[in-house]
Amino acid sequence: MIISFEGLDGCGKSTQIDKTLNILQSSGKKVKVLREPGGNTVSEKIRGLLLDLDNNSMKPETEMLLYIASRAQLVREDISRLLEDGCVVILDRFIDSTTAYQGYGRGLDLETIRVLNLFATENGKYIPDITFFLDIETEKSLSRVTSRGEEINRMESEDIDFFDRVRKGFLEISRRDPERFSVIDASGTVEEVFGRISDVLRKRDLL
Repeated sequence: MIISFEGLDGCGKSTQIDKTLNILQSSGKKVKVLREPGGNTVSEKIRGLLLDLDNNSMKPETEMLLYIASRAQLVREDISRLLEDGCVVILDRFIDSTTAYQGYGRGLDLETIRVLNLFATENGKYIPDITFFLDIETEKSLSRVTSRGEEINRMESEDIDFFDRVRKGFLEISRRDPERFSVIDASGTVEEVFGRISDVLRKRDLL
């Protein structure tokens, strides 16, 4: 079982992933959380390239291919092995982020991204069973990122129009794949949001 969490930065993914990890472990399941890009030595090095503010000259096509490369490594080195071991794999971002950020956000060809995502996931063998899109208004997500008081990375430094396109992209992706996607209103309290996620997990007999 693969569960992915998607959304704009500041939507609360990390908090909800931690809570999902804990509740699934409490129910007796083996669970592993991996982040994208990243998750292993090679993919973490790619992550560094993608998020470094010094790399602002990076072209959208290069950016997309680096995300695909990181994903291909993560699938083949970690995800496939963990699933064989009977783990539930929770992913902090996965294929839909590339479609939303590089496709809808950067304006790259959606069909090209679809084909490359299939390649990275071994012809679609490792597609998430459940994807939670934590949806909040763009302005609120940016406000949360700013309020952290941390240095922003290269992707976070984009303007609000970019993130508006990304959000609309996620919503469009979810409309096209309603069986996999659960759009979660992430504007409430942590417990309210987690309650909505828990309801989906119960319906899928994971709790």
